[in-house]
Amino acid sequence: MKDRIKVIITNNQKTVRIPTGVRMLIRRCCNAVLIGEEFKGSAEISVTIVDNEEIHALNLKHRNIDRPTDVLSFPLGVDGVYDVNNDTGAQMLGDIVISIEKAIEQAELYGHSLDREIAFLTVHSMLHLLGYDHEPGGLELVRMREREEAVLTQLGLVRSGSYYTME
Repeated sequence: MKDRIKVIITNNQKTVRIPTGVRMLIRRCCNAVLIGEEFKGSAEISVTIVDNEEIHALNLKHRNIDRPTDVLSFPLGVDGVYDVNNDTGAQMLGDIVISIEKAIEQAELYGHSLDREIAFLTVHSMLHLLGYDHEPGGLELVRMREREEAVLTQLGLVRSGSYYTME
C-alpha cells in the first residue's frame, strides 16, 4: 500500500472568513515538509485554525505565556517515534494550531501575502512536529530557518525580506 499523508483541517473560529485555497496550501506545506525531510510511512496531522482569543488561552494553558501567539505545535512523537492510528496504520505526528488573526497581522507587518504567512506558520510547525527546535537558538535556530526557507522556496513562496521577530 502506498504511503498516505492525511491532513485534517478544522476551522474553530468565526472571526475571519478563510480565503479560498488556504486549506490546499496547508496540505501542500505539510506534504512538502514530509518529502523534504524524507519521512517514511503514512502520516496524519491535525491543523486547527483559531482566533486570537483561543490561541491566547492555549498559549497560557500549555506554555504559561499570557498573550496570543501565531502558531502552536503539539507533537505526538519523541525522537522520531510516533503513536500509530490503529485503523489506518498512519503515524500521528501531532497537532498544529494557527491563529488566523495573527497570520493576517503578521502578513501586513512583514509586507507579504497571507498565503506566505500561513505557509510559513504551517512549515514552521510541521518542523516542530518532526523534532526541530529553535528555542535554544544558535545552530538549531539556523538549521530550522534553512529548512523553512527551502520548503517555502520549493513551493514558490520566496521570502521578500526579513520578517522574523523574537517574542
